[in-house]
Amino acid sequence: MGYLNFSDHLFWDVDVSFLDPDKHSKYIIKNVLQYGSYNDFKEIKSMYGLKKIVETAKTIKDLDKKTATFLSVLTGEPKEGFICYTTTQSLPQHWNF
Repeated sequence: MGYLNFSDHLFWDVDVSFLDPDKHSKYIIKNVLQYGSYNDFKEIKSMYGLKKIVETAKTIKDLDKKTATFLSVLTGEPKEGFICYTTTQSLPQHWNF
C-alpha cells in the first residue's frame, strides 16, 4: 500500500496512490477508527498523535458511538463533545447500538 501501512480493506474504494496523509487526514482517521485493526490505530496514532485523532473524531457526524466512547475513555474527553452524540439521523436505522 505504498508508504501508508494500513490494512488493505480500509481504502478499497479509492486509489491509495492519491491519498495524501495531510490533505486526507479526516478520511484516513475515520476509516481507521471505524474499520481498522489495533495495528492500524497505532499507525494513525504515530502519524497524527492522539490529540489530532480526537479533535478530528469530534467532527465526524456518522462516527459510531462505540468508537467515540473508546476515545472518550482513552483520553478523558467527555463523550458529549463528539458530534455523533449530539446529532441524530433524519432516517434512523432500526437498531440503535
